[in-house]
Amino acid sequence: MELITTAHNGPSGVAAERLNEAECQSNFCEMHAPLEGNAARVEAERCYFCFDAPCTEACPTGIDIPGFIRMIASGNAVGAAGLILEENIMGGTCARACPVETLCEGVCVRNHGDDRPVTIGLLQRFAVDDALEQGTRFFSRNEQTGKSIGVVGAGPAGLSCAHRLSVLGHDVVVYEARPKSGGLNEYGLAAYKMLNGFAQRETEFITSLGGIEIVHDTILGKDVSLEELQECHDALFLGIGLGGGNRLGIPGEDAEGVADAVAFIDDLRQTDKLSSVPVGRQVVVIGGGMTAIDAAVQARLLGAEEVTIAYRRGTDAMKASIVEQEFAKIRGVSIRYWVQPSAVRLEEGRAVAVEFQVGADSADGEKFAIPADMVLKAIGQGPHLERAGSVGPFEQVDGRLVVDENRQTSCPGIWAGGDCIAGGDDLTVSAVQDGKVAANNIHQALSL
Repeated sequence: MELITTAHNGPSGVAAERLNEAECQSNFCEMHAPLEGNAARVEAERCYFCFDAPCTEACPTGIDIPGFIRMIASGNAVGAAGLILEENIMGGTCARACPVETLCEGVCVRNHGDDRPVTIGLLQRFAVDDALEQGTRFFSRNEQTGKSIGVVGAGPAGLSCAHRLSVLGHDVVVYEARPKSGGLNEYGLAAYKMLNGFAQRETEFITSLGGIEIVHDTILGKDVSLEELQECHDALFLGIGLGGGNRLGIPGEDAEGVADAVAFIDDLRQTDKLSSVPVGRQVVVIGGGMTAIDAAVQARLLGAEEVTIAYRRGTDAMKASIVEQEFAKIRGVSIRYWVQPSAVRLEEGRAVAVEFQVGADSADGEKFAIPADMVLKAIGQGPHLERAGSVGPFEQVDGRLVVDENRQTSCPGIWAGGDCIAGGDDLTVSAVQDGKVAANNIHQALSL
C-alpha cells in the first residue's frame, strides 16, 4: 500500500483536512486483508494439528486451535466458528486485535528456520466472520434461574461475563457509562484494525441471545451506586476498565497542542469523516505500548509528515511487540529508544518541540529536542476505583482490584475482570477470559 501524505508547503500546527476524505479512506484500509475460502483451506492444511498444541496453551481463552483449523481444512467454517466462540465470544475482535505474534502464532511449531507460523489470527477471523455474515446461532439459554446479575461496564470483560451468565440461565443488566457498548473495542482500537462498525455488530451478536439488558449513559458513583446495585441484584461483576491518561509530570504538558493519545484514537473511532480529525505536521508520541503505535500510525495516515515515537527504554521492553514496531516503521514512523521527556517547549502558549535527555535513568544524559506541533501522551491510563469505594475497602494494588483465581474481589458477592484488576496484561482476549471465568464462578456461587 502506498501511503498518501501531505505536501511540504502547508500550515504548521494542529489542523484538520491535512488530506481530503478520499485520501484518508485510502490510507485507512485494513491492516491485513481477510482470507478467502480457498486461501483459508490451503493455509489450514499447513497446520500439523498438534496434540497438546502449544498454540492452545498460549491462548488466554483456551481455544482448541488445531480443532477449529482442522474444521476449516475440511470445509466446515461454521463448525470452526462454534469451537472458537464457545471459549471466546469475542473471537472476531480478537482475530483482528490480538498480538498473535507473541501468543498463539509465536509458539507455533512451524515458527522456526525458513518456515513461518500458521496464520491463526486470519483463520480465526475467516471462520467467525463467515458465521456472523450468515447469522448463525450458536447459543441458547438454559432454563431460567430467576437470578439477576449486575455487570458494570460493557467492554470485553463485561460483555463476556454477561453472555456466559445468560447462557447459564441468569438475567443480566449491564450498566455502561458511555453511549455505545464495546469498551476499548469501540473506542480504543486503531480505526484500521476494526472497520465497518464491527464492534457494534459483535455486541449485537452477543446480546441477541436474550436475557441481557444494557443501560447506557449510566456512570457508577454518579448515576448509580454499588450499594444500589447490590440491593437489586444477586451478584455484581465490575468491568470498569481504567480512567484517564497518566500525566508526564513535565513542564508544558498542559499546553495547546498536547493531548492524550487515547482521546485522539477515540476521536478517530467515532468520527464520520476521518479527514476532520485534527493532526499536526510534526507529531511526537510519548510511550511504548499499543496505544503509542496506534496513535502514531494513524497520525501518519491522516497526513502528518513526521511522526516520532519516543520511549524511555529499549525495543525489547516495549509493550508493543516487535511486529507492531516494524509495522509502524514501515508506515514512516520513527522510533527513538532510551529517551526521557523533560519538557514541552512552547511558543506563544503552544507546543513547538519536546525536550529529551538520553538514558532512562541518567539525569546527566545528552539533551536534545524534537520539533513537534502535536504531542500525544501514551504512557498508560490511571485507575478510577474511587467510584467503587462507597461499598467499603476493596483490596487493591496500585489502584487496581485484587481478585482470586475465580476473579472474586475481597468484597463478598462482587467479582471483577479486565483492565481494572491487578496482575492483568491489558489485552482484550484476557478480559474476555476474566469475564468467562467470573461468570462460571458466579453461577456456581448462586447455585449453592
